Amino acid sequence: MTGHLTKKKAAILFEKHPFLKEAYEHTLAFRNIYENKDKVNARVQFTEWKNKVTEMNIDKFSTVLHSLEYHMEHILNFFDNRSTNANAVSFNSKIEGFKANLGGVTDVTFFLFKLEKLFA
Repeated sequence: MTGHLTKKKAAILFEKHPFLKEAYEHTLAFRNIYENKDKVNARVQFTEWKNKVTEMNIDKFSTVLHSLEYHMEHILNFFDNRSTNANAVSFNSKIEGFKANLGGVTDVTFFLFKLEKLFA
């Protein structure tokens, strides 16, 4: 029942504010690019998406556009084996938390020793 009400609310909102519907659909289009299995097709779709952003002239999408342009090659690496660096980011976060609990690192050798014992 909740999904039905949500769809009704969205329909009312989009009817009153067509700009929001266009932005929402454009967001979904961006997410759908990641369904690709092929790096070349993904690059084409990202380029099409970027061209549409330019046409739409929405400030928030422009910010994403600049990030996309800057990191395009790294983003496209996802399509090689469909993996991200999420594990590395998670591990780095654990290390940062560990450092914060220690109040910083004064003795690097001891810090590395503790990291090895904790995470190895």
